[in-house]
Parts: sequence; structure tokens; C-alpha cells
Amino acid sequence: MINETRRAPRRQIAELVPVMDQMTETSIGRLGNVSESGMLLIASAPLTDDALYQLSFPVSDRNGRTVQIHVGAHLLWNEPAHAPGQSWAGVRFLTLSSEHRALLRHWIEGGLTPA
Repeated sequence: MINETRRAPRRQIAELVPVMDQMTETSIGRLGNVSESGMLLIASAPLTDDALYQLSFPVSDRNGRTVQIHVGAHLLWNEPAHAPGQSWAGVRFLTLSSEHRALLRHWIEGGLTPA
């Protein structure tokens, strides 16, 4: 049994949920897992250590509509993955609107499906 010691519950993401860099309008990878306070990003683009990013990723709302969650984020760490051209990256959310936080919380708790 694995004891979860993080402050915020995380949702493991089995589906392909793309993560976009809002400044460059390009996909930089996909979600590995996510909480209200951050995410594990499976990056497919080069990232800058200790950098700030404006990111977005889609989730479905309670009515099945796709909503883009927008976050201001800080890249905490980045290390190569086993797949060529990919890396694992730990990202902390700095900004997240209360509306998006509530939607994300409900999605993490399993009440919603990926977009």
C-alpha cells in the first residue's frame, strides 16, 4: 500500500490530456497527474529550469463541455524520461481562478471525465 503524503489529492491521468504553453501557443506535453496545487508534466518540448509558464489543459465540466483550465506555473524540477525526447517535470501552480480551481477539484475527485 502506498501512503500519499502530499497535501492535495492527485488524479493519475491515463488519458491523453495535452498541456499548452499559452505564450507560444504550442503543446509542450501531457498531464501525468494533477492536483489543485500542481502537476506532473510529461514534457515533449524543452523546458527551462526554474522558469514561469502560462499553461492550459482541457477538462470537461459538469455538462460535458470542454473547459480550458488556465494556470500560472513554476517549473520546480525537470529530468529526462526513458522515452527519447521526453522529460518528467514537476510544476507548481501559482495562479488558478476560483472557478477553475472548483472545476479542477471536482475533476480530480473523479466527478468528471477528461475532455
